[in-house]
Amino acid sequence: MKQTRNWSVLLGAAFLMATSAVGPGFLTQTTVFTQTMAASFGFVIGISIILDIGVQLNVWRVIAVSEKRAQDIANAVLPGLGLFIAVLIVLGGLAFNIGNVGGAGLGFNVLLGVSAETGAIMAAAIAIAVFLVKEAGKVMDRFAQVMGFLMILLIVYVAITSEPPVAEAVQKAFLPDQIDIIAIVTLVGGTVGGYITFAGGHRLLDAGIKGQAALPEVNTSAVSGITVASIIRIFLFLAALGIVSQGYELDAANPPAAVFQLAAGNLGYKLFGVVMLSAAVTSIIGSAYTSVSFIKSFNKHVAKYENRVIIVFIAISTAIFVTIGRPVYLLILAGALNGLILPITLGTILIAAYKKQLVGSYKHPVWLTLFGGLVVLVMAWLGGYTLLQQLPQLFK
Repeated sequence: MKQTRNWSVLLGAAFLMATSAVGPGFLTQTTVFTQTMAASFGFVIGISIILDIGVQLNVWRVIAVSEKRAQDIANAVLPGLGLFIAVLIVLGGLAFNIGNVGGAGLGFNVLLGVSAETGAIMAAAIAIAVFLVKEAGKVMDRFAQVMGFLMILLIVYVAITSEPPVAEAVQKAFLPDQIDIIAIVTLVGGTVGGYITFAGGHRLLDAGIKGQAALPEVNTSAVSGITVASIIRIFLFLAALGIVSQGYELDAANPPAAVFQLAAGNLGYKLFGVVMLSAAVTSIIGSAYTSVSFIKSFNKHVAKYENRVIIVFIAISTAIFVTIGRPVYLLILAGALNGLILPITLGTILIAAYKKQLVGSYKHPVWLTLFGGLVVLVMAWLGGYTLLQQLPQLFK
């Protein structure tokens, strides 16, 4: 019975991480890069998957063996660092959640014809309902799994109907015509950046899966999460490639919707609504849950009333979207912050992996440290560059 429960939790954590990553930005990002890079984008996806696995294994393993959340690990490395990281995560999570709510509103708009604002409120109500249940963790796990499988099935269907040049895609995945470093970093940041890095690791900790003995399970869950997100990314890439290779131009206002509609007509457009809604609602849940998990160490009332705080987080995100709309510059700044959060948090995790007071007798694999160090350096440079480029626009 325990084994069955563990598998449910492991899959739940994996899908929570994956569906947190697969939001409105993920869908748009993938189709836009496919349009600009065509089959060569497969190479970018391949490299980013390898880097993603390196990031997640580093983070999830150290959280498990230290039996502490990321902010508590950071405070043990350097007093005050945990609070600083928590503030970054919560602000970034709130900003991105506004985009997630907007994406959910668009999904309902496509499916039911209601306004994006009304759709956003309906989506927020679904997300809030998850946390009104006493066993919210189990409901969240199952909801993420069902929505994740649904997205995979629908995207695979659209990929088949778009008739992509699979042989060319496989060839260019290993011998690309062009390599876009910015695209690689964007995909890494979008899949394992910000709060997403810790969604699954914190979920496993809350479920009691921790300690060195649990590392095989932790590894399985981490790799499963990246695998799910990668499957969705690959088939969405193939769907978009099939359309682009036929000479169609994607609608700049909504590239992923154009892919679905051009591949499968009006049915495809409705399927896009389902995928967008599923991606957005699961991202709302993942963002709210993980963001609040970063502040409950600092206040016992937050820990005691965690579900209520999560509901307030979702309500605030929705209220900002409905009253103000999607604050473009806030999202741009949040995107740059996301690029900076990853090297700060991953760098902290790598230092913690070698502190005996945190990990005891645990020996962190050298290859994981090297992988993590590479990601820290690249993301720090490009995240800083992006932030410097975008900050002046905020004061125009």
